[in-house]
Amino acid sequence: MLGSTHGTLTTDFRARVVACGEEPYAIVHSMAAAATEGDLDVSGRPLHAPVPDLDRFFRPESVAVIGASDTEGRPNTGITRQLIDWAERVGARLHPVHPSRESVFGRACSPSVADLPEQVDLAVLLVGDPLPVIEELSQAKVKFAVAFASGFAETGEEGAAAQARLAAAVERSGLRLLGPNTNLNAFEKFRDDLDGPAIALITQSGHQGRPVYTLQELGVRLSHWAPTGNEADLETADFISYFSQRPEVGAIACYVEGLKDGRSFLLAADRAARAGVPVVAVKVGRTETGAKMAASHTGKLTGADQVVDAAMRQFGVIRVDGLDELQDTAALLARARRPQAVGVVVYSISGGTGAHFSDLATDAGLLLPTLSEEKQRELHEWIPGYLNVANPVDNGGHPVGDWRGRKIIDAILADPAVGVLICPITGPFPPMSDRLAQDLVDAAETTDKLVCVVWGSPVGTEDAYRTTLLGSSRVATFRTFGNCITAVKAYLDHHRFAAAYRSPFDQAPRTPSPSFRKAQALMRPGHQLSEHAAKQLLRAYGIRVPREQLVTSAAASVRAAGQVGYPVVMKASGARLAHKTELGLVKVGLTSASQVRDAYRELTDIARYEGIELDGILVCQMIERGVEMMVGVTHDALFGPTVTVGLGGVLVEVLHDAAVRVPPFGEDQARSMLGELRGRALLEGVRGGPPVDVDALVEVVLRVQRMALELGDDLAELDINPLMVLKRGQGAVALDALAVCR
Repeated sequence: MLGSTHGTLTTDFRARVVACGEEPYAIVHSMAAAATEGDLDVSGRPLHAPVPDLDRFFRPESVAVIGASDTEGRPNTGITRQLIDWAERVGARLHPVHPSRESVFGRACSPSVADLPEQVDLAVLLVGDPLPVIEELSQAKVKFAVAFASGFAETGEEGAAAQARLAAAVERSGLRLLGPNTNLNAFEKFRDDLDGPAIALITQSGHQGRPVYTLQELGVRLSHWAPTGNEADLETADFISYFSQRPEVGAIACYVEGLKDGRSFLLAADRAARAGVPVVAVKVGRTETGAKMAASHTGKLTGADQVVDAAMRQFGVIRVDGLDELQDTAALLARARRPQAVGVVVYSISGGTGAHFSDLATDAGLLLPTLSEEKQRELHEWIPGYLNVANPVDNGGHPVGDWRGRKIIDAILADPAVGVLICPITGPFPPMSDRLAQDLVDAAETTDKLVCVVWGSPVGTEDAYRTTLLGSSRVATFRTFGNCITAVKAYLDHHRFAAAYRSPFDQAPRTPSPSFRKAQALMRPGHQLSEHAAKQLLRAYGIRVPREQLVTSAAASVRAAGQVGYPVVMKASGARLAHKTELGLVKVGLTSASQVRDAYRELTDIARYEGIELDGILVCQMIERGVEMMVGVTHDALFGPTVTVGLGGVLVEVLHDAAVRVPPFGEDQARSMLGELRGRALLEGVRGGPPVDVDALVEVVLRVQRMALELGDDLAELDINPLMVLKRGQGAVALDALAVCR
């Protein structure tokens, strides 16, 4: 069940669809071809994120404060006072509720929600245990509630059980709950004198959102703050979906400790990607220590970090590491216009500064194009000829102090290959730095291209910084090289991603392939399949395996070798058998009947000695050498089935060179996975070797993905290793496979 929907999805979609019996699909694009209009994928899961109507949460007409107080020194008193101020700002009528008070801060107080003079949109619960209040709110048809109380899933098993009871009560009630273990951040005072696109903020820990909130003091608009707490009901995904549809929101900034439901998060990220709204997130839990701390604080699963990283990348969520990066990147993405070009030019008054920044930017993957000879000649009209102006552009200092400074900036911005101009000012050097800052601000007002400044002074009180640069809504100002580079790369990557984005959920199959019924007949719930049975599963999905026969006698092995064709490989096959090579249960390159006979006896003797139960001996076609890869399926606690591809054979355990994706995904993502591998050059041919059949490898990845989608939880694990990828045009062959059924 998705955490953002009410009611449990019980439909087993696969059981309602009968496969038609055609041959397995044969082309890489079959995933996209299978997509049709519909709300559920092949496994019965929703394909679109619901968008909760949160207007009445953020802008209620009426609010009830349950447990309101005006007794000085009590925590509820301060909260009540803040809520009164907030209600006045948003134009809401506030009703105090307390069983033993006649008034609170001069306002008439009702003993219960049922006694209020009107139906309320939002109830704020200032009570230690919100559970008994939920039924009362339900009967009063309250739309939203906020629970500040702690002592739930963040405290351990007992707290988790209490939170489960609370969540169940909320689901029955029909209202939507923020919290528990949340705070007052949703009711902060936001500046209303700022314009332009705004940042919407989502945090699970309120204090971690403070750096983004204080961006308002630098002139960056903030529109909403959703402190999700323990997410017994409303979760990060709900707010991403909602904020992505708000016209004033230019970017969504998130601090995430744990995801309630991986699928709902990806559906929400997909909705934001469709809308072109960037999502920037700090997701803690990269390390074992961080993951433990996150779980103890919010009671959430953090998930395998590699999977989280890949899933975010797959759906365009920009993951950053620090709160300073979060604020700088979100601010840039919210305010900057679409890039006109991807080229970045570094312009400075110091050759050393320019060279240093250019090294860092290039290493981060930014494109710093060499300016044309014509453009360099133009720049040398104002910059001495002995200085480098190819990119980075070094003006030597003096030209920025007079009329030449603006000419240089305008000339750089006029180059059609330039989309971003970055000027690192490592320290104030009046009057040159003041004039340079003003010229950059003035030039930014006349162009659609991005102008960035890094103000490196540790003081930050200089007028050129506080007034000139921060007073401009067109110049993006940073305090560190690293944050500037991170934000600019995210800006260019986001717009590149958005321009090419095609929702993976639009490519997800709605109905099972003909392969599904064949595969079902091969599954053995609760068992690991033998290699032979696992290969039958692959064959059902059109994945090529060697010619092979399973035999149970030496004579049969000789006959099988003749039919398969020499040379052959012989392997022991059994349901509980893995790592056959280490046990001596694989014989390679057998070229005669006598060798086959001897190999059969030796393999069965070893198995008998080791106490291994066999279903037979495989006599297999010997495949010519290629590049050994692995493709597999595992289950992630948050995202469910995931597909992995990487270097195979013994390199799997030595190099750990693999890429992962969360289904559904299309051919573009399958190819992107290969591009992430450190050993990808092997696919292109090295040391005189020929390029291999990458298209066939991509097709295997997509077919394995189809297995993961259709078999779902029934397939606990799949490991094809090695998958031998042959010369270009000759395909790929699964030489070994392991499958575990749930």
